[in-house]
Amino acid sequence: MQKIRDFILGFKSFQDQYFCREGSPFSELREGQSPSTLVVACCDSRTDPSLIMQCEPGDIFVVRNIANIVPPYEPDAGYHGVSAALEYAVLSLKVADIIILGHSSCGGIKSLLEDSARGGEFVGKWTSILDPARSQVMESFECTDERAAKALEMAGILTSMGNLLTFPWLAERVADGSLTIHGWYFDMACGQLFSYLPQTRSFEPLAPRCPARDKE
Repeated sequence: MQKIRDFILGFKSFQDQYFCREGSPFSELREGQSPSTLVVACCDSRTDPSLIMQCEPGDIFVVRNIANIVPPYEPDAGYHGVSAALEYAVLSLKVADIIILGHSSCGGIKSLLEDSARGGEFVGKWTSILDPARSQVMESFECTDERAAKALEMAGILTSMGNLLTFPWLAERVADGSLTIHGWYFDMACGQLFSYLPQTRSFEPLAPRCPARDKE
């Protein structure tokens, strides 16, 4: 219950900062939103994209799921939460950028790598979207190799970037230059954010290594 009380106190602080003071952001945001960027992030409690990127309310439109996965375009009778969010962000909000934000120590990727979630109702089926990436990684690493998880976390980002382009209305906006796709990887071990560069086919640092980590 202590945490719940803390959350309520946190809301009161949020209320004071964003609603009660003169000129607060929500004086305009309550009328509607116009974020420039869609972020597809993981549900992991340690990787809140608004915190990582220090965003203000209204800056980013966020979709969070296990292992920050974008499924392929499947216009069938199923229920497609991520696809619906993509459609809204691209066609209604007309975002200019989409970031796939992956991270280190991802539990969903670990379960896929170790093949430990297949017996569940939902997680195993969801992460199986990355089975081709898993197979590719397993050609170079054993699942017990520490490098395998990082390789699959990054490969998963690339798979989701590719899956974005299977949505015809999204691919059209990429082709005409009005939408750009980014693949980012947050490494919690060293406190760095990496971006995938097609030119080098690798993830390169977007910001310097955390100085505190350099002392370790």
